[in-house]
Amino acid sequence: MLVMFSARQKVGLFLGPGLFILMLLLPVPEGMSPEAARVAAVAMLMASFWMAETVPFAATAMLPIFLFPLLKVMPTAEVTPAYGNHIIFLLMGGFLIAIAMQRWQLHRRIALTIICKVGSSPQLLLLGFMLATAVLSMWISNTATTMMMVPVAMAIIDQNREQYEKRTQQKIGTDYFGVTLMLGIAYAASIGGVSTLVGTTSNAIFVGMVETLYGIQISFFGWMKIGLPISLVMFCVAWWVLKTKLKNSPMAMQNNEADLQKHVRQTLDDMGTISREETYVALVFSMVALLWIVRGLFQPEFLSMISDPGIAMMGACSLFIIPAGKQHGGFLLDWSTAKKIPWDMILMVGGGFALAGGFMDSGLTEWLANEMSILRQVHFFIVILAVVLIVTFLTEVTSNAATVSLFVPVMGALALTMDLHPFALIVPVTIASSMAFMLPVATPPNAIVFASRQVTIEQMINTGIKLNLYAIVLISVLSYLLLPLIQQ
Repeated sequence: MLVMFSARQKVGLFLGPGLFILMLLLPVPEGMSPEAARVAAVAMLMASFWMAETVPFAATAMLPIFLFPLLKVMPTAEVTPAYGNHIIFLLMGGFLIAIAMQRWQLHRRIALTIICKVGSSPQLLLLGFMLATAVLSMWISNTATTMMMVPVAMAIIDQNREQYEKRTQQKIGTDYFGVTLMLGIAYAASIGGVSTLVGTTSNAIFVGMVETLYGIQISFFGWMKIGLPISLVMFCVAWWVLKTKLKNSPMAMQNNEADLQKHVRQTLDDMGTISREETYVALVFSMVALLWIVRGLFQPEFLSMISDPGIAMMGACSLFIIPAGKQHGGFLLDWSTAKKIPWDMILMVGGGFALAGGFMDSGLTEWLANEMSILRQVHFFIVILAVVLIVTFLTEVTSNAATVSLFVPVMGALALTMDLHPFALIVPVTIASSMAFMLPVATPPNAIVFASRQVTIEQMINTGIKLNLYAIVLISVLSYLLLPLIQQ
């Protein structure tokens, strides 16, 4: 039976259950509840299986459904709602709109147009996609932004692969350009959200909690004075790290950019004028994107009762109602097409939410935060560095919103005991909670690009851990230098 597993899968097959059993048998640390220790054991099992790809990702994601009740952490009825989290429906709606774009080749037309306008340099294309994603993520959901960018990127990747294989008469093997572009979109979505108060849930939670706890109100510009510089520096670092991967890419566009540009223009001309179906899908896509932006910027009264997932599902459902042209029959989207969306990735994200719920309900995250009180006698900068390190890697397997919710009060209290402004530790924690680059379950953007099948979990971990380490150093140093600005 073991011959069916690769070497890496075998490691996960033995390491995961081994760590799980060991953590259940070890004495519960002082101050930790038995439930928290059991959640930690489940987290180690799931992390091992996800990293080693021992079993399908969706199967691992469903472990909390029976392990949490079996270990008396929480009943099944409290675990399963995580798999129906509202973010799940944002993902689903976005996937449905994206697959409609692919069905009618709208994504291909958009991609070819972008290549013609921007040029075919790999580094510039990567920079352009990352910049557009980061700017959008400053104002709207990073999940929604990623949903809008991925179909366009997929078309460019497919176009490049076709051109290379046609010219060389051989398969491309590892498509470093596809890997790099997808990771760039995911990482830029997370990095851009740090810049503003509306860019990520963590920032919004931070503002509400510091006003409640300390009566301090943070202005939009007040946050940007520290959030934007950190975001800009981290953006440049991420682009630099990713573009080095392109040196290994045997892409046609690196070796014959002029011919590719000519081919792209000819391919775009061959598509003819935009069809009725493309126009209608483009209108639905634009409507959804506009509502996401309007809701994020202005919070109009008519959108007060609807969220980003509601807007996504409204657009997706309309595709099943709008008829296609007579020559095609049917509607813009049918179930035979819709069922092809990556349901396993949707389950995987739900598993991440279920695990995060276990961390919160069992008190495990709170215990981890309280354990850091031993840092009181350490130098201020070392404390920042340690806190950022812990939060950055913790948020890989837990919700960033849950992490911020539990860490903000603890870090604020710790800062006050050190005779520091509460922001000295709260701000770095808030920013670090958005810097999760290693695992697909860490953030919805990571999950979305992983669902594109262009990136393996090994590639995401290898690149993500470098960015995690860079982020830890940058957040610590820049927070130390820039905190006087936000305290004014």
